[in-house]
Amino acid sequence: MAPAPIIRTLGKNGPKIPALGYGLMLIGAPAYGAVPQDNDRFAILDKALKLGATFWDTSDLYGDCEQLLKQWFQRTGKRDEIFLATKFGYVNGMEGKVMQFQFDTSYEYTKKACQASLDAMGTDYIDLYYVHQVDNITPIEETMRALAELQAEGKIKHIGLSMISSTTLRRAVKIAPVAAVQPEYSLFGRDIEGPEGTDLLATCRELGVAVVCATPLGRGLLASNFGAKTDDPSDLRSKTMPRFLAENRGHNASVVARIRAFAVERKGCSVSQLALAWLLKQGDDIFVIPGTRRVQYLEENWAVNWIELTDDEEKELRYLVETSDLAGEALPEQFMDHKFRDTKELAS
Repeated sequence: MAPAPIIRTLGKNGPKIPALGYGLMLIGAPAYGAVPQDNDRFAILDKALKLGATFWDTSDLYGDCEQLLKQWFQRTGKRDEIFLATKFGYVNGMEGKVMQFQFDTSYEYTKKACQASLDAMGTDYIDLYYVHQVDNITPIEETMRALAELQAEGKIKHIGLSMISSTTLRRAVKIAPVAAVQPEYSLFGRDIEGPEGTDLLATCRELGVAVVCATPLGRGLLASNFGAKTDDPSDLRSKTMPRFLAENRGHNASVVARIRAFAVERKGCSVSQLALAWLLKQGDDIFVIPGTRRVQYLEENWAVNWIELTDDEEKELRYLVETSDLAGEALPEQFMDHKFRDTKELAS
């Protein structure tokens, strides 16, 4: 029998949704390996619904994910059973095997992108609509005004921001309520807890904004199969992500092995389950959206609803990761400024 989901309130006076959701990037975007066939993708969406993992997170950047959802909604008629989040802001992505990103969060593009996502998914509303990445020429106030108008029109239910600084968040909430912020947050990515991450976690809590954890398994570093040999040439992590490069992978696998030992010996669970349980332990305002292409790992992740860490176990695990130095940065150097971004000041 599947465990009952942990239900939490999204932001201040927001909807009650599962704290453990499902990130769809891996079934749409090829950066971490080949995209499955449609039948396999429908099967994992069917299973997510059956389990109760009904908080789904996608983006117009994630390949054909939005179009896939349209097919699934038409096939099942279950749109209203899904709390659906999508994102906008990137205007281009992969060029061959090279990532070339540009952003547009202008008032006009915000409206255009929202309508494009509504059309792509075949729905007339989006439950949570995020700015995926802010550009460097549009004041956040301009973007928020467009989002507030979309909300008033009923096209979006709640506003989210991703990869922004505390300063940008404080400016944004002066225009309209923000339900959630999606930063990177994991055992091996805790910047939001301190000044290197603009104290974003504390700011969200001060303002009553939920935290939806992007990359909760460290882009696969904390996945149950990390360290296993892969021959998938379409998985770009071993070529682009510093922690996955050949010269760093062995050392990092040994670090993960210590976390895995804690998981097995202390909790009788997998390393990925322990990593997700640790995040959920951080507070009732924390949501996690692990992604996977396999029903097996979806079920494994969902079982985290049964796992509870004591305060002492959380502290021990935190000490273990704080005293374990990983080799390599989380992102390539050219993408490090994509985190905790500020926007242009609004002209007076």
